[in-house]
Amino acid sequence: MNYILFDGPARNALLPFTFTRPVADILVGIMTIRQKWELYLGSTTTTLTEEYLSDKFPMVELEGNVMINASFLPNEILAELVSNLEPNQAIFKKDEIIAFYTSDNQEEVNFDTYEIIEYNDDCITIENTWDIFSKNDAAIREDFELITQDRKSQPIPKSVNVIAPENVFIEEGAKLEYVTLNASSGPIYIGKDAEIMEGSIIRGPFALCEKAQVKMGAKVYGATTVGPASRIGGEVKNSVLFANSNKGHDGFLGDSVLGEWCNIGADSNNSNLKNNYEEVRLWSYETEGFAKTGLQFCGLMMGDHSKCGINTMFNTGTVVGVSANIFGSGFPRNFVPSFSWGGASGFTTYLTKKAFETARLVMARRNIVFDEKEAAILEHVFEVTKKYRKE
Repeated sequence: MNYILFDGPARNALLPFTFTRPVADILVGIMTIRQKWELYLGSTTTTLTEEYLSDKFPMVELEGNVMINASFLPNEILAELVSNLEPNQAIFKKDEIIAFYTSDNQEEVNFDTYEIIEYNDDCITIENTWDIFSKNDAAIREDFELITQDRKSQPIPKSVNVIAPENVFIEEGAKLEYVTLNASSGPIYIGKDAEIMEGSIIRGPFALCEKAQVKMGAKVYGATTVGPASRIGGEVKNSVLFANSNKGHDGFLGDSVLGEWCNIGADSNNSNLKNNYEEVRLWSYETEGFAKTGLQFCGLMMGDHSKCGINTMFNTGTVVGVSANIFGSGFPRNFVPSFSWGGASGFTTYLTKKAFETARLVMARRNIVFDEKEAAILEHVFEVTKKYRKE
């Protein structure tokens, strides 16, 4: 079976994170959406996404293809339905397409000619940026059950102070000594070659992915995910960091999402609750206005390659685009366009030449090459986000 994950209608609502990746490669829980589907289906997948992303995330199309809406996270029931699809069958949840088996070109699909299978059970969907952190608790729990099933954890070191050790799973090569793990409120997953330094206090649900790190004395509340090779320190609550990002020092990060290659300066903080306790609104790239989230707690959404200097302060519900560089005193506005350079006193354009020099240096530290594919993606983002910057 040839499985293709497609972005679906949620793609624009998931900007700025989908400026630089398909929906399928969003991290939520312990794994990306793609990794979840591949584990359930026992098969690799490719991607139908925006044309400018297709060099990095290509699609392999055969005569018969099962197309899967990447906004839907798999579970056992849904994965079985998808794997049993036959030609010209489609799975819908109410009016939303989940998956379909087609031999046609994508432009020629007509669901009026399909046998419709109704899916009425619950499943997690990622349809807005804030879903990534607000549904992370449920996603960690589901991933933990899937990953640890019929497997044995590495032993918990004797120096670790642990509550509910049956809810802790440690992969090979992980290092942790003299830390406190409280898994009574949710599972704690510690990935391969990850490290939790001394004095850290962690409450589940919590996921520390492969080669990720918790710095000394950190205070971490669930439901938090630290992506592969990312680092956290200080106080973190209900946040998701994608791969290779750093929030390594004191300061607070709460109810937030950081993309890849982000860096939060020392003693920086974000607000996650308005002073008047009202519902938080977030910048929407779809409407080019501020959208209701339905949430009282909502912090910072920061796109890939964005950075902030020391002592940066972010207002409740701030959206930062791709490759922004924020510094200086005061609160920057709560929508910072991609490739912006500055802070509360104003922004100028962060030219791609300078941005690429920084990206090249940052990625080289992790032995990853900033190549032509990466540059082309960021060039495209620079062009399509021009209208938001005051040139």
